[in-house]
Amino acid sequence: MEAQLLSIVLALSLAILTLYFLVLHNLLSKQQPRNLPHGTMGWPICGETLTLLKPHRSNSMGTFLQQHCSRYGKVFKSHLFGSPAIVSCDNELNMFILQNEGKLFQASYPKAMHGILGKFSLLVVSRDLHKKLRNVVVSFSCSSKSTPAFLALVENLSISKIDSWTGCKEIPFCKEVREFALNLIVKLLLSIEPGEPQAFNILEDFRTYMKGFISLPVYIPGTPYANAVKARARLSSTVREIIKEREKRSVDEVMIREGDFLDVILSKGGLIDEEIVSIVLDILLGGYETTATLISLIVYFLGHSPIAFQTLKEEHQAIRKNQKDGEPLNWEDYQKMDFTSNVIYEAMRCGNVVKFVHRKALKEVKFKEYMIPSGWKVLPMFTGAHMDPSLHDNPSEFNPWRWTDKAMSKKVMPFGGGPRLCPGAELAKVEISFFLHHLVLNYRWKTKADDFPVAYPYVEFTRGLLLEIERNTDDTWN
Repeated sequence: MEAQLLSIVLALSLAILTLYFLVLHNLLSKQQPRNLPHGTMGWPICGETLTLLKPHRSNSMGTFLQQHCSRYGKVFKSHLFGSPAIVSCDNELNMFILQNEGKLFQASYPKAMHGILGKFSLLVVSRDLHKKLRNVVVSFSCSSKSTPAFLALVENLSISKIDSWTGCKEIPFCKEVREFALNLIVKLLLSIEPGEPQAFNILEDFRTYMKGFISLPVYIPGTPYANAVKARARLSSTVREIIKEREKRSVDEVMIREGDFLDVILSKGGLIDEEIVSIVLDILLGGYETTATLISLIVYFLGHSPIAFQTLKEEHQAIRKNQKDGEPLNWEDYQKMDFTSNVIYEAMRCGNVVKFVHRKALKEVKFKEYMIPSGWKVLPMFTGAHMDPSLHDNPSEFNPWRWTDKAMSKKVMPFGGGPRLCPGAELAKVEISFFLHHLVLNYRWKTKADDFPVAYPYVEFTRGLLLEIERNTDDTWN
C-alpha cells in the first residue's frame, strides 16, 4: 500500500513539475521578440539538445539539421544546452558571427565543459586574455613551422610509424595515427620521447578527457564526465611537475639542451602557471586529437577515391624525383604540395572535424530579416554550410579539385575564422602533408564497408578505421 501511495505521489509530482515547465516554456515563447527565425523550443529543460547530439555520419548534416533546415530554413531558433538558441547553417551568417567575436558575440561554452577545459582554455576565455594567450600559440606556430628541426622531427616520426607496419596486412589506423600525433606533439612541447611511460599515460588520459566532452555533466564517480575532470587534473599535474623541474635548472643546463615550446614560454615570462598549463593542454588537444582525426578522415576518403589517391601519389612522386636518395623533405618541398593542401581542406569540409562552436549574443543583433536577442546562445553550424548544395556541387562527394576555385575560401571555414582562427593550422598542415608523403609512396589500402566516421559530435570511426594495407607497386590492386 505504501509503495502504491509513493508511486502516486511521485507521478503527481512529475506531472505538476512538467506542467510548470510547460507553462513557463509557453510564457517565455510569448515574450520572445519579433522577427525571430522560425523553429521550435523542444522539450522543457533539455530542449532539443539530445536530438542535436544524436550520433550520425560525420560526412553528413545529420537528421536534426536536415529536418530543421527543410522545415524552417538555414537559420532557426531552438533551445539547446540549457539556453534559447539561434542555429545557423547559413555560411554568410556563420562568417558574420566569427568575424564579430568580442564585438557582437563571444565564446559561450556550457559551464560543465569549463570543468574539463579549465578556466584559462583558449576555447572559453575572451577578449584581452584570449588575445594574450593566443598570441603565445601563434608565435610558437609561426616560429616553428618551417624550421629544419621541426620538419626533421615530423619526417622522422612519420617514417618510423609507417615502417612499423612492415609485414602487416591490417592495421587499426586511428590508434596508429593517434600514437604518431601524440609522440610528435609531446616531443615538440615537452621534450618527452616516444615510448616513454609518460607519453603513454598522457595518451590514456587524453582519450578519457575527450570522452567527457559530450557526456552528461554529472559529477558522480565513474561517469565519463567525472573521469574526464580527473583526467584533466592528472594532465595538469604532469605539466606542472615538468614546469617545476625546468625552473630548478641552471642557466648552463638550459643552454646545453635544445629548447622546446615550454622552454620558450618560461623564458618569456608574463604568464602564471595555470595559464601555461592551459596553453600546453590546448596545443596538445589540437595537435593530438584534431590532427589525428583529420589524418584518419583523409585516409578514409582517399580509400574511397582512387583517382584522388593516384593524383596525390603523383604529386609526391614528382617531389621525390627531384631529391637525392635519402634527402629529407624541406620547406620548399612542402610549398609544392598544392593538391595535398586541397585534399586536407576537402577532408575538413566533408568530414567535419568540428561540427559547430558555441557563441552568445552580447547585444541584440539584426542580420538581414532576423533578430538575434541579447544573451541568446548562437551556434554556427559548419556542417550545415559544408553540406549546402547551393554552395557546393554534390556536397557529399569528396572532390579535392573543387579547391582549385579560389572562391572556395569564402564558402568554407575549415580552420574557423575571425580572432579565433585556429592558431596551429599551418603546423597541422605541415605534419599531415609530410605524413601523407611517406604514406602514399609506400602503401595503398582498403577500408571496411562497415567502418565510417561518426559525429558524437567529436569524430570517431565505427571500427577504428581498420585498414587492409599493401606495399605500393605499379600494378593495380584488385
